[in-house]
Amino acid sequence: MNYHEIITIEPGKRSGKPCIRGMRIMVYDILEYLASGMTEAEILSDFSELTSEDIKGCIAFAADCEKKL
Repeated sequence: MNYHEIITIEPGKRSGKPCIRGMRIMVYDILEYLASGMTEAEILSDFSELTSEDIKGCIAFAADCEKKL
């Protein structure tokens, strides 16, 4: 998946942490929700501005970061 249009990093937003499409929702937040057992449907219900592709982008971004370690 090409997450580069989904995950944005802006120095003045959320201390430069990776966010979703310029919003203030961080990749870390979505990964934490998934890790705690929330389903994609529950996350999308809580954050109506997100899409399924946004969540997949977070996972792909995390996988890419892990691969670089």
